[in-house]
Parts: sequence; C-alpha cells; structure tokens
Amino acid sequence: MKRKIIVALIIIVCYLLQTTVFPSLAFASITPNLMIIAVSSFGFMRGRKEGLWIGFFCGLLLDIFNGGILGFYALLYMYIGYTNGMFRKLFYPEDIKLPILLISASDLSVNLLVYFFMFLFRNRYDLEYYFLHLMVPELVYTMIITVILYTLLLKINRKLEVSEKRSASKFV
Repeated sequence: MKRKIIVALIIIVCYLLQTTVFPSLAFASITPNLMIIAVSSFGFMRGRKEGLWIGFFCGLLLDIFNGGILGFYALLYMYIGYTNGMFRKLFYPEDIKLPILLISASDLSVNLLVYFFMFLFRNRYDLEYYFLHLMVPELVYTMIITVILYTLLLKINRKLEVSEKRSASKFV
C-alpha cells in the first residue's frame, strides 16, 4: 500500500512538473517528457506488470488533462511500460547506460507513434521537420533530465524495497 501511494505521488509530481515548471524552462518551446522517464524507469526496475499499470495511469492522466482522444496516451504509455518491463532481468541499478538507452528509445517511439496517428492521418507529411525540430530536441532534453530524475527514482525504489523486505520479515 505504501508503494502505491508513493508511486501515485511520483506520477502526480512528474505530471505537475512537466506541465507547470518545465514549460517555463523550455528551449525553443521544447520540454522534457518526465512521464516517459517515470514509466520507463518503473518498468525496468519493477517489471512488466507494474510498468504496464504505471504506464496506463500516466497515460490516462495525460489523456484526461490534455484533451484529445481519451485512451490514446493510456494505451501508448501502457505498451511502453510493459516493453520496458521486459528488460528487468538486464537491469543493474549501478549501470545508467541501459536506462538511458531504454528511455531514449521509449521517447523516440512515443513521438513517432504520435506523429503517425495524430499528424500523418491528417495529411501532414513533414516528418523531417517534426523529427529534427521536435523529436530530437525533446529527446536530448529528456536525456539530460533523465540523469537527475532516474537517480532520484532509483533511490526511492531502493528505500521502498528495503521497507518491503523489512515488513515481510516481520511476518515470517
């Protein structure tokens, strides 16, 4: 129960930072995608099932408050969380290369899918412009923020795991 409350708070804080603080820190109207960082991090730290649920709730939060098609981001982020959860066996907390690689692949794939479903179907074919002026700068900005946010999420996850082990040992 403690983990669920803390993860819910992390999701809310990431959403609030992404929609309030980082737009004022935007470079050329590009902001980092903190929700992708949270979904991907919890996916490969905790596994497919938790990545799926966290992705669903992050996406649903984006769907509800950002308008558009209800369920689009929920489905998209759910797949991202599940896919990142498949890499749990390769996850080593000390190594930051895998998280950065997975988060960058997740951010790029989300942006490509958003382009495909939201722009290409509306006869906007300028993928080169979208890729060079929106996707790549957001990817770079997200990677810079990943180094900071990932270490924070990793510390929170470790403390929660220690707390869960401690409480589980009381009942054994």
